[in-house]
Amino acid sequence: MKRDMFRKILIANRGEIALRVICACKDLGIKTVAVYSEADRHSLHVRFADEAICIGPAKSSRSYLDIPSVISAAEITNVDAVHPGYGFLSENADFAEVCELSGIKFIGPRPEIIRQMGLKQRARAIFDEAGVPILPGSGGVLSGAEEALAIAVQIGYPVMLKAAAGGGGRGMRLVRSESDLAALLAQAQSEAAAAFSCGDVYMEKLVENPRHIEFQILADEHGNVEILGERECSIQRRHQKIIEESPSPSVSVQLRHRISDRLRAALRAIGYTNAGTVEFLMDENHNLYFIEVNARIQVEHPVTEFVTGIDLVKAQIRIASGECLNSILGGPITMRGHAIECRINAEHPQTFAPSSGRITGLNLPGGIGVRVDTAAYTDSVVPPYYDSLIAKLITHGADRNEAIQRMRRALDMFVIEGIHTSIPLHEQILADEDFIAGNFDTGFLARLHQKKTEPAPELELVAHSAAGND
Repeated sequence: MKRDMFRKILIANRGEIALRVICACKDLGIKTVAVYSEADRHSLHVRFADEAICIGPAKSSRSYLDIPSVISAAEITNVDAVHPGYGFLSENADFAEVCELSGIKFIGPRPEIIRQMGLKQRARAIFDEAGVPILPGSGGVLSGAEEALAIAVQIGYPVMLKAAAGGGGRGMRLVRSESDLAALLAQAQSEAAAAFSCGDVYMEKLVENPRHIEFQILADEHGNVEILGERECSIQRRHQKIIEESPSPSVSVQLRHRISDRLRAALRAIGYTNAGTVEFLMDENHNLYFIEVNARIQVEHPVTEFVTGIDLVKAQIRIASGECLNSILGGPITMRGHAIECRINAEHPQTFAPSSGRITGLNLPGGIGVRVDTAAYTDSVVPPYYDSLIAKLITHGADRNEAIQRMRRALDMFVIEGIHTSIPLHEQILADEDFIAGNFDTGFLARLHQKKTEPAPELELVAHSAAGND
């Protein structure tokens, strides 16, 4: 049964995603409450929300990750719902449960679903049962080195050890030989325990040079599930995405339909609701293997919005208010054109060292097919306490070539002064022949760096000649 639309929503996040949610709420006529740390007092999400409450000092563990402080802010301002954005508390089942117990709607999956999807070995089993292809590996958490050695022999090296409760590359170790397994397992367990307060680790067969493909999902509270195509996320650095696009150059229409059908069945079976992303690895033969579910909105959701015309954040809010997908989507999903997103980070483009500080000059690109999601402004300060993402630059074109051309033009017109950014790196990637041809995988950035450091053939000849004259 459809509920009334929310009157007021608290955004339990900061930066560009908090602004993104505020925009969606304004479109729906919903009042907003921003929470902020002392470091974000002058941030744009604080300025443009209808109300704002300081919830603690700069350190995220004492502000944005402090559940009692966020819930207190929600109760004081009498909100109907909380939107968690991405990161911070977005996949924290305890937070979702506290919201529920406090009579506040959590805009996301139910707590029990977040818990199931957060335990990756449990998610693997669920999707395996639904016929979604998964990588060979341990059936669950590894009990120790002896079991790990036995499974590795069975599925064959190389293998990947992964934290059962984590992500972002932490608690992961690549193992190429039996002699290294025990030590690397101990390292993975230790890192997982420190990062996620859970040292459980499982094993998967390693796909060499994979592509990273993810499918966007929406599910209402009436059993309806829709898949909004896939995104290509293979341009990564240390398992962190840098560039995303939709549709993927490597996914055929037939493969998209086949995987989408299996995902619908799996998600209906577990009672999934709201937005989420199902992530896969693709091998050299274009076989897809399930790896995990992100039970939240993704950083890269704008590329899907461009090619489908669906406002995913508004859809999240409308689903949480009880609406059916049919009324939200307005008919069958049609993918139009191609979209690319570049994550603009406050970091040195070569060393990747974080670059906090004051933005002394800013010019945002525009024109047809260009979108910029950011909370940056001239004279704003990028604090050193949080993620380095300061803007998302998204372009859309009739095809991939036009989207690339618009991205190159937009990057050239994007000026951020006072700090280092990743813009020069993006310009280099967008000019690379392999990227333009769609010939890449998760090892692309390492190979690009190698191209930069290798001497040109004529320089090598000079070097050898010089060496011969010594």
